[in-house]
Amino acid sequence: MKKIRVILVTDGDAIAMKAVEEATVNIGGRCISMSAGNPTPITGPEIVDLIKSAKHDPVVVMVDDRGHTKIGKGEQAMDYIINNDMIDVMGVIAVASNTKHVNGVKVDFSIDKNGKLVDCGVDKHGNKKKNHIVIGDTVDILNKKHLPIIVGVGDPGKMNGRDSAQIGSPVITKAMEEIIKTYNKVR
Repeated sequence: MKKIRVILVTDGDAIAMKAVEEATVNIGGRCISMSAGNPTPITGPEIVDLIKSAKHDPVVVMVDDRGHTKIGKGEQAMDYIINNDMIDVMGVIAVASNTKHVNGVKVDFSIDKNGKLVDCGVDKHGNKKKNHIVIGDTVDILNKKHLPIIVGVGDPGKMNGRDSAQIGSPVITKAMEEIIKTYNKVR
């Protein structure tokens, strides 16, 4: 059976949800809006069932720990999705936050608040950092996973209005497009 292609986004609050939904339309994908919430309101098995019922892929899923510094509901769901034999994770969009006492994750690159691909991490506002680490509450588990690509972004739908759904969510859209482009190169 063919695996279902999935893009994971490590944020799920109401504003991020609108931006992710808009970006998913922009890439021609399917968004599992029921996975949005702060924290993630449903389990990994429930999300996988919803992924399986999507009409086509790529399927975009949001996961969120709501600031929990250990393995929270979002990371638990993400772990289940990544390890599921029916799922082909194309990549993860690692969302930066102001969470303290977390390790963060090394990203392959980021999309900054101006929609530019940058060879480093970004902060919550989409500003470039001096290293490749994105600090977020729902990203630490990614350090233990072998994923094709991890793209850093600031807070989806925000970044001082530069990723607003009203203007087409350009930053999160670009991150999804880069994941698809990278995925297609290696397949």
